[in-house]
Amino acid sequence: MTAAVTTDADLDEAPATDDGGRRGVRRFGTLALAAAVVVGLLLGYAGGLLTPSLTRPGENSVEAGFARDMTTHHAQAVAMGLMAFQQGQDPEVRQIGGDIATGQQGEIGTMQTWLRSWKLDPTGDQPPMAWMSDGAGLVKNGLMPGMATPEEMAKLRAAQGREFDVLFLQLMIQHHLGGVHMIQGVLDDGHDEDVLLVAQTMKNTQQKDLTNLQAALKRLGG
Repeated sequence: MTAAVTTDADLDEAPATDDGGRRGVRRFGTLALAAAVVVGLLLGYAGGLLTPSLTRPGENSVEAGFARDMTTHHAQAVAMGLMAFQQGQDPEVRQIGGDIATGQQGEIGTMQTWLRSWKLDPTGDQPPMAWMSDGAGLVKNGLMPGMATPEEMAKLRAAQGREFDVLFLQLMIQHHLGGVHMIQGVLDDGHDEDVLLVAQTMKNTQQKDLTNLQAALKRLGG
């Protein structure tokens, strides 16, 4: 594809409201994404209600620990995805960010519905990752596998242009790799068939995301 070249004449002919128009489109897109995130959450709640278990996982079960910890893990991915949609310069980065935000918000809804249906609190008294056999060694400075530090999140919020795109892709690849490891933990040791089915779907989705994230990072030279 041949790249378009902008000439001085093009700039002279450009409408004076062009920047404002782009900002308006981005604001509209952000509102649409916010609505999609809410819809995803509601669909997630509905999906959780449609998968009741005959035997409820207990307070310290693998399933309960996974649902609680993955909710926290997903929440950071949603925040990062929304930032990518709003701040990203590259169209593919914005698309990936929006897809991750809506998809993982829906999964949060499903996991929170599980906990309610099991008559369990959204948070338990166990430390993060206690449900995984190697969980204790995976928590670094209170953060679960792959999660960005507060400093990294602040740097991402402050970044612009290509710098933002590359940093987002790097952090989300790291985030997804940690998430896949956590998902494999519940697939290995969980027993609830509904949880295992959703977890396998999560893993498949995140592995597909990783392929796209890594390809985009390579394309941008990150």
